[in-house]
Amino acid sequence: MPQDLREGQWNLIYDGDEVRPGADMLFGTLSTGIYLLNEPAIDFADATLGDAPLPLEDGIRFGQDTTSTMTLSFELAVDTVAAAQTPAGRHTANLDAVDTLLTTWDAAAVRRRMGAVAVLRTRQGGRYRRVYGRPRHIALANSRFARQGSTSLVGEFVAADTHWYDDAEESTSPGAAPAPIRGLKAPLTSSLSQRVPAPVQQPGAMNVAGTVPTWPVITIHGPGRNPTLTFFGPERTQQGDLRERMTVGLDLTLGEGEWVTIDPRPWARTVLRNGTGGIAGALTRSSPRMSDMLLPPGLQHVRYAVADETGTSYATVAWRAAHRYP
Repeated sequence: MPQDLREGQWNLIYDGDEVRPGADMLFGTLSTGIYLLNEPAIDFADATLGDAPLPLEDGIRFGQDTTSTMTLSFELAVDTVAAAQTPAGRHTANLDAVDTLLTTWDAAAVRRRMGAVAVLRTRQGGRYRRVYGRPRHIALANSRFARQGSTSLVGEFVAADTHWYDDAEESTSPGAAPAPIRGLKAPLTSSLSQRVPAPVQQPGAMNVAGTVPTWPVITIHGPGRNPTLTFFGPERTQQGDLRERMTVGLDLTLGEGEWVTIDPRPWARTVLRNGTGGIAGALTRSSPRMSDMLLPPGLQHVRYAVADETGTSYATVAWRAAHRYP
């Protein structure tokens, strides 16, 4: 479980590997030993413009513009003034604390893995937010008071995108009705019976908060064949029904105990079977590109369908509300 945060605190988290340690570091307030000298600066990168000049006339034709990311800059002070009674003790404690901060900010366990990201959490105005990315540049800004137990540094955290996400994850798990059986199978025996097709199950409700679209992480659990999730809303038809937005399907068969996770988030973009094997090619042609698998803010629904005679297959859709500012 992530650590609880006080107002104005930040929490850097990432997993370790077999050689390099992970991190769960608090900073931002005096009680953490690493406090902020100023409010963090948030720098949004310039957009990449798709403009094109109009031939033989004034003006331009606006094209498709894209944005890259944002960078958070922190002015940090490592404070060990109260760590010892003597100047030598405070100096030693300060050197150790700066060493720990630099090692944590280096994030070797993250940067040595393709696509891996760290999580940077914060509490601002009573709200818990997080961004995904990597700690990058860090440098000593002032070490003249290190012998008295204080060293200042400047560090940067580069986000994977320009969005802030709710710390709490939401999820829904729409069930699937058993597939109907059509016709009879040999050998025939007495007391023949045929299952009646189950009624179409109502889609599961999803109340997506936030101010910008966010990414759903879809997990489908077997057994079953050709699972499909259809998303509706938040727009409505003339009849008042939620409009069908997108369908995400897989052309495969899952055994009992098997699962597939579809993760379209920019730092992932994977379709994994049982958490390891990549099977992005199993996405059906009717499925949108992973970059378009977005949930807009608002009330919407999702319906799950699968050919499963046991009636035990199920799917979960998890998401975090997204914002442009913490």
